Amino acid sequence: MIDRATVEKIVDAAKIVDVVGEFVTLKKSGVNYKGLCPFHDDRNPSFMVSPTKNICHCFVCGKGGTPANFLMEHEQITYPEALRWLAKKYNIEIVEKELTDEERQEQNDRESMFIVNEWAKDYFHNILLNDPDGLAIGKQYFRSRGIRDDIIEKFQLGYSPQKRDALLLASKEKGYKQEFLVKTGLCIENERGAYDRYSGRAIFPWFNISGKVVAFGGRVLDSRTKGVAQKYVNSPDSDIYHKERELYGLYQAKRAIVKEDMVYMVEGYTDVIAMHQAGIENVVANSGTALSTHQIHMLHRFTNNITLLYDGDEAGIHAAMRGTDMLLAQGMNIRVLLLPDGDDPDSFARKHSTEELKRYINENQTDFITFKSRLTVENVTDPIKRSEAIVGILKSISVIPDSILRNEYTSNLSHRLNIKEETLIAEMNKCISKNVEEKQKEQEREEQKAASNADEDIQPLTLHTAAEQSTQVELMLVREIVRHGSDIIYKDVATEDGQTISLTVAQYIHYDLSQDGITFVSPLHNRILEEAVTQCENPDFKSQIYFCSHPDIEISKLSTQLAIDRHQLGGRFSKEDDEQNLRQRVLHLIMDYRMNIIENKLKEINQQLKQVNGNMERTMELLKEHMKIKELRDALAKNLGSDLILK
Repeated sequence: MIDRATVEKIVDAAKIVDVVGEFVTLKKSGVNYKGLCPFHDDRNPSFMVSPTKNICHCFVCGKGGTPANFLMEHEQITYPEALRWLAKKYNIEIVEKELTDEERQEQNDRESMFIVNEWAKDYFHNILLNDPDGLAIGKQYFRSRGIRDDIIEKFQLGYSPQKRDALLLASKEKGYKQEFLVKTGLCIENERGAYDRYSGRAIFPWFNISGKVVAFGGRVLDSRTKGVAQKYVNSPDSDIYHKERELYGLYQAKRAIVKEDMVYMVEGYTDVIAMHQAGIENVVANSGTALSTHQIHMLHRFTNNITLLYDGDEAGIHAAMRGTDMLLAQGMNIRVLLLPDGDDPDSFARKHSTEELKRYINENQTDFITFKSRLTVENVTDPIKRSEAIVGILKSISVIPDSILRNEYTSNLSHRLNIKEETLIAEMNKCISKNVEEKQKEQEREEQKAASNADEDIQPLTLHTAAEQSTQVELMLVREIVRHGSDIIYKDVATEDGQTISLTVAQYIHYDLSQDGITFVSPLHNRILEEAVTQCENPDFKSQIYFCSHPDIEISKLSTQLAIDRHQLGGRFSKEDDEQNLRQRVLHLIMDYRMNIIENKLKEINQQLKQVNGNMERTMELLKEHMKIKELRDALAKNLGSDLILK
């Protein structure tokens, strides 16, 4: 376990802009920063980051929180894992004890899979650098591809021994369970037993966006290469890896992508590695699979600009063509470069210097209109095929969300093909109408599906009940405790014994409610109040910082939500924060809360009166209690400034 002092050190060091900036491109917006939300399909920046409050929040999907909360949600990791991530980033030492067998057993599958993958990555890398076969076969392969030692280290490349169970046996010696080797795909299990998936192959580890090893790719090296249909073997999908959600090289490229405000998309591992070695680091690969919406969303957090850099053969052309419409629909600006026939980014990069490579890319990349028109329209004489190709380009333009950019592309196409712009616009509008119609149909299908799955016992909308109002007021009181619990609202109040005391917001709320034995309905709310009262004895206690950084994730999540003000995320709460206004607000909320409790109590008594069944003694008791509570309600209503006649 990480002790509280170390946790506080980590929390104090963690800066929300630094942490979110690892995953999202942020731009200054007043005192805050904003960017595309990483938790939903965000077209317009709705993710706000407040350096002064050290929290983030999406005003569409509602996700965010402290640096640790953000990491937990984004990386799907536990609170201790988030703390370790932050400690590593800020060079804070954490001394942890060796896990016992019982503790290791308690580790969840996901964490265990990450641990096994990390060990396997080190195992493969060590074999490559130190084992005789690793040096003679694996290292020689990377040497033959011109890959330097520093690049081998950067990508943690490795080699798997030819023995079919080498990794399996080594893992058992280290105490790792076979079930996690199978779950991660490192081993294959059948009726004859288990064996290594990657034996005799060069190893390319996959890192997710935060640097955790999620998968591996293995390339066969020896004489089996000839005639082998599948030279590369990749990890199967698992709890920690889904190929449509990852991009090879993104972890190593993300800083360069932000710096250059552009990303190159290539096809394979060695293409990424060769580009890095040539000095171009803003490059990722989808490893031969079709681009997914999730992959595009990941890239969109860092840049709007992408260049598809593929082989000039038929496969490369197909790869470039199939990705354009999806990229355009997500608002990406696309350029395309097909390398000379016979070259891929790997071979081309090895033939040229960094300067030559950059110059060639800059001089030969084209926008997708030029690329598609050259490929499908120009030099085509058949009127039908030419017409179909033009409509195909217009369909691509029609998915672009920016209307001005659509017009620019349409005008560009008109000049290139010498076709009236009005004709192209009319045809494109048909495409847009069809897109809208298809989206509406899809939405209707989703709504019908949701309706069929919904609970049939749907209650009609009604006005808030007293109980619901009480819940809302309780939450508002807790918000004041989180935001201002440590703020003093009564200074030097005289006590009966002649002493003077000062009361904070938390202390006053607790004192007032406890006079009548009132507690919050929610146990979580009671915990926050009690903890705030206890912490008020500490002169350094700052309620908002304390609760938003609380080790209990439920408390920190709720506190972060309550601490955020949509209109004043970056600052204090203006004139509301002066002592007089804060005191009045707290007093009013407490009276509202008491009023709701009284209303609920009166309803209970009325229900009991209906059920006394002629018991006069019980009836009189209830009527007296009703009268007493009604007097309290009328007094409260007067204090709240109500001029209503209460019945």
